Amino acid sequence: MYERIKGFRDFYPAEMSPHRETIDTVESVAARYGFREIATPALEHAELWTDKSGDDIVDELYAFEDKGGRHVTMTPELTPTVARMVVAKGQELSKPIKWRSTRPFWRYEQVQQGRFREFYQTNVDVFGSSAPEADAEVLAFAADALVELGLTSEDFDFKVSHRDILGGLLESFDRDVDTEAAIRAVDKREKVEPAEYYGLLEDAGLTYDEARQFDDLLDADDRQELVEFAGTDRVREAVGNLDAVLEAAEDFGAREYCTVALDTARGLDYYTGVVFECFDTTGEVGRSVFGGGRYDDLIEDFGGQPTPAVGVALGVMNSTLPLLLQRAGVWPEEALSTDYYVLTVGDTRSEAGTVVRELRSRGYVVETDVADRGFGSQLGYADGVNAETVIVVGERDLENGEVTVKEMDSGEETTAPFDSFLDAADRPTYDDFA
Repeated sequence: MYERIKGFRDFYPAEMSPHRETIDTVESVAARYGFREIATPALEHAELWTDKSGDDIVDELYAFEDKGGRHVTMTPELTPTVARMVVAKGQELSKPIKWRSTRPFWRYEQVQQGRFREFYQTNVDVFGSSAPEADAEVLAFAADALVELGLTSEDFDFKVSHRDILGGLLESFDRDVDTEAAIRAVDKREKVEPAEYYGLLEDAGLTYDEARQFDDLLDADDRQELVEFAGTDRVREAVGNLDAVLEAAEDFGAREYCTVALDTARGLDYYTGVVFECFDTTGEVGRSVFGGGRYDDLIEDFGGQPTPAVGVALGVMNSTLPLLLQRAGVWPEEALSTDYYVLTVGDTRSEAGTVVRELRSRGYVVETDVADRGFGSQLGYADGVNAETVIVVGERDLENGEVTVKEMDSGEETTAPFDSFLDAADRPTYDDFA
């Protein structure tokens, strides 16, 4: 027997059903917002990640040398790929560009609940707008998707921050601070012990007392206090931008899901402005469910024209979003769903085929016998695939010009005219003929 590779999962039909429903719901909401679907490759040049994050990131990638001698990797995230695509088309693309995609990604990291080495995300991005409304629309999309999945404001919270507030506060200290390292430390604030957290800030260039002072500022209730402490245009403008995004989110219906939390930093270095992460309000799902933010410099870093950008990625399989839906009791049922099973008895394939084709043409899930089984075996199979209605097309029934219509839940059945029962209703059931 061959075993599945660690960090990867199989999904049998009943297990796959709720994931498909989740994906379809998220994609449907994105489509209604005008995000247009794209498709992207599974393999990219590893330099898309190493040039920005250094060679050490290779340890987290499924990277290798291909037969052409190229250093490539299975894509661990979408943002660099879509940045490359925007650069490739340049001025041909009408802006703002609003794209979406759902696809698998691969990261070689420690396997844990809600985090596998292969996972699926729905990515939504806006390119070409620096307006607060673009950030707010991304927040609104994410909130609407979660609400349509069955969640409420009692279940999730968007913790919203701004990278320039963090960077500006760090710059205000009279020292040579490694801002990116300090922001990565802030990203770990809730994940490590205080001593380790302050140690990371000290490693980034702050003294212990300055690290404590900086940490206290992150919890300030009045953002004007941050402006006064820093005394710089960078912090003042960042606070103004954060407030403008939250005001737009109010108009777009997403403000109630947002909490300002300056210790939300997002560890990736390419984020530049507003960032946010979604959390389970009960804390049962103990880490970020998903996140997003603004990355205004990335297109230019990849050789394109200056192009502001903002986006979010919702993990829809092998991730924490299903854990949140399960915790909240809104995870779709893991079961097969079948509208009709057309059961044949005797030489009735032609007549049964007519029924099957017509019902399928109306958009229903319809199965029939393809294994030359008897009545009992077919009925057992229909029960196994949760068929709602069984239509028995038998030789004796047809001699009387009839079919039998059986409701599986109750076990009740009745007969209906073969020539006209499909005209009785768009979705004919037992109740139409009882």
